[in-house]
Amino acid sequence: MNEEELKRKLTPDEYHVLREKGTEMPFSGKLLHEKREGTYMCKVCGNELFPSNAKFDSGTGWPSFDQALPGAVNLTTDTAHGMNRTEVTCAKCNSHLGHIFDDGPTATGKRYCMNSVCLELKEKK
Repeated sequence: MNEEELKRKLTPDEYHVLREKGTEMPFSGKLLHEKREGTYMCKVCGNELFPSNAKFDSGTGWPSFDQALPGAVNLTTDTAHGMNRTEVTCAKCNSHLGHIFDDGPTATGKRYCMNSVCLELKEKK
């Protein structure tokens, strides 16, 4: 799918975050308090990214996960906005998902801080 097709498929907010590396407002995402079981997938390509049992409430205002599915995401250095962070992108379509931090409260020590607009939940049947 090319960028023009993606602009038609996605809402302006989704496109801004997924393709232009934007960020949704904290505490605004529809998946922030989601508790259903299943798998979180990339809104652009459907790649399976995070199991629901990896999700936790970080208090930051964005859905947070302590681990991704093996091979599902890529991590790259992000020095935009004068910060040194690690960007998380979809391994299949390279769409921006959020950032990962080493301050998670679980055994992994990781906090994948994701934007709700980047994700869809495929509910477990």
